[in-house]
Amino acid sequence: MSTLIPTVKSGTKKPIESSFNLLPTLPSWFDDILGKGLGTEFMSNFNTGMTLPAVNVIDSDHEFVIDMAVPGLKKSDFDIDIDNHILSIGVESKTEQNEKTENYTRREFGYSSFKRTFAIPESVNVDKIAADYNDGILKIHLPKKEEAKKKPLKKIKIS
Repeated sequence: MSTLIPTVKSGTKKPIESSFNLLPTLPSWFDDILGKGLGTEFMSNFNTGMTLPAVNVIDSDHEFVIDMAVPGLKKSDFDIDIDNHILSIGVESKTEQNEKTENYTRREFGYSSFKRTFAIPESVNVDKIAADYNDGILKIHLPKKEEAKKKPLKKIKIS
């Protein structure tokens, strides 16, 4: 059975660590401490300034479906592409506010982004992948090739 495999941000699988390295690296130590102390709801992607949205991957008989809760965005904020069987879902969102009154001027702006990548199994028909965004939920449909679809149960009679 093939499944979608989340990858690291660069779009490659994590390298296998050497067994000679017995001490944890500083970033992994930092992630361990924050992950245990705060819980995942407070973890953010410090490189991009936006919390990484949780993803549900559904494996049905005919397709994989990726569900991602990303409210408050527009369809134009998303950048979804496939390169060498790697599906990338990225978002860049910019906001800007200007307020002028008699005594002061205030200008606030923000920028946030994230990128999630997934290795697409060979069983997916890449040419028919589709996406839709409704009510804050991004759904990406990855239909399976005919030969990969689950066949109905066949009873064999004994002669």
